Amino acid sequence: MFRLLKYLKPYWKMAALAPILMVVEVIGDLTQPAIMAKIIDQGVSQGNLTLVFKYGLIMIGIALVGLIGGWGCTAASSIASINFGTDLRYEVYKKIQDFSFANLDRFKTESLITRLTNDVMQFQNIVMMSLRMLVRAPLLCIGGLVMVFVINIKMASILAVAVPLLFLSATFIIRKGFPLFNIVQQRLDKINGVIRDNLSGVRVVKAFVREDLEKKRFTKANNEQVRINMKAARLMMLIQPIMMIIMNLSVVAVLWFGGKQVAKGSLMVGEIIALINYFGRVLFSFMMVTFMLTGVSRAKVSADRINEVLEAKVEITDLPGASAEPIKEGSVVFEDVTFKYHGASGEPMLKNISFKAQPGEVVAILGATGSGKSTLVNLMPRLYDTTAGKILIDGRDIRSIKLRTLREGVSIVLQDSILFSGSIKDNIRWGKKDASDEEVISAAKAAQAHDFIMSLSDGYETQLGQRGVNLSGGQKQRLAIARAIIKKPPILILDDSTSAVDLKTEYLIQQALKEEMKETTCFIIAQRISSVLDADQILILDKGRIAGKGNHQKLLATNPIYQDIYWSQLEQGSVVNG
Repeated sequence: MFRLLKYLKPYWKMAALAPILMVVEVIGDLTQPAIMAKIIDQGVSQGNLTLVFKYGLIMIGIALVGLIGGWGCTAASSIASINFGTDLRYEVYKKIQDFSFANLDRFKTESLITRLTNDVMQFQNIVMMSLRMLVRAPLLCIGGLVMVFVINIKMASILAVAVPLLFLSATFIIRKGFPLFNIVQQRLDKINGVIRDNLSGVRVVKAFVREDLEKKRFTKANNEQVRINMKAARLMMLIQPIMMIIMNLSVVAVLWFGGKQVAKGSLMVGEIIALINYFGRVLFSFMMVTFMLTGVSRAKVSADRINEVLEAKVEITDLPGASAEPIKEGSVVFEDVTFKYHGASGEPMLKNISFKAQPGEVVAILGATGSGKSTLVNLMPRLYDTTAGKILIDGRDIRSIKLRTLREGVSIVLQDSILFSGSIKDNIRWGKKDASDEEVISAAKAAQAHDFIMSLSDGYETQLGQRGVNLSGGQKQRLAIARAIIKKPPILILDDSTSAVDLKTEYLIQQALKEEMKETTCFIIAQRISSVLDADQILILDKGRIAGKGNHQKLLATNPIYQDIYWSQLEQGSVVNG
């Protein structure tokens, strides 16, 4: 938990100023009862109005100074804590950007969202409260005790009984409540997961008329979170009545024993009032500490979850001495590559994969669902690392190339075409930030997207909603292809990226890629034979192994799996020659 406080260091001046200003406020609070006692015992009881007015003005002046100190403390602690939270959130976000796919498989998206938002906010709030209450409460408690001893040492014995009782009851409740806070955050993860699923798939929900089902899922997750929150809240609520009982009994004891001393003449009425005030401050400060400890126990859960992200070992990083020399030719060699997902049971996803792709070749990959097609291409830009074997690009082991350099040389269009909020032009330029308007248009034309873009009212300046919700599936795929090819990479991967476009458009895209990217090595994952007829090399994957390799004519003549795919699609009329 304390390891995260290093992010407070740049704002140490404000963090130091807040306690100093709080000291000013506490001094003002501690002097008020003593002055009030003098007003009662020396002014009111003796009819000395001059003294009453004099000390009254002093009290007002001290209150104003204390008010300024309290306001300044609030401002300073807020500035320090908000900046602290901002930097911490950025560090967590930056670490997530470095995560490999394996890391992202471990930390679920909904959990990462909770950690970036709610968990950071919990810890930010406790920092702000600590700069105020964790300074105010101890000073008020110590100062109050000193003043009680100064006024009447016998009355201080009442606190010797009250304070341990408060401490024991608070410790018991906090120890019981701490495990519940961890469950609260986990339940919040689940709610975020349901919300994320619903919002990202809202069109499917409506298409299948499953709003009621989604409401039930959310209600169940929400009720679970409420139940745990209420359980934790009920436990924490026990603290206040217990403390109020102890405080009230302490005041009764002061009045009882103090009244007897007043009757004997060893204590004055003003001093009794001052003692009650100081008792209240001591016990109230202890209550503040208890509530702070409750908040700290909850913040510790959040801090542990944040540290879990910050300290997570990034699965894929640059090896020592990795080269920054750019990829130029785009030749690819798989040498006996085997891959298994971390923590997965059973057989590896890919087994003993070996093949070569020459610069400028088109390599198609076919196979049944789950045969490992997407996994294979994800290994090239090191989105995952191989379990065994190695991959060479331009004759170099990809692990000897800096990640940034490697991924700059490989463009990939994933199965799910993700677009970002912003203009169409910005989305295409996302593949090459300094691309000119001419390059943007050229890439769009190659992806067969230019015509539909120009049919929109704002053309290339058309604003897209989140994930491109205001476009069709085929339009999104074409923009994703344009984004990938705009930087003219040595290696281009199209992972089933034309599944939502018609055969004619797909054919035009392929022809444009041949013209525009003759020197690019292109890997195409496809379900339709028509997409791979002209490929230089076709790989048939079956249960993670290469079950066939060659061009269309060779495989059609010799490979049973390819023959089954070809003839089944021919009967469906989806094979187009040429």
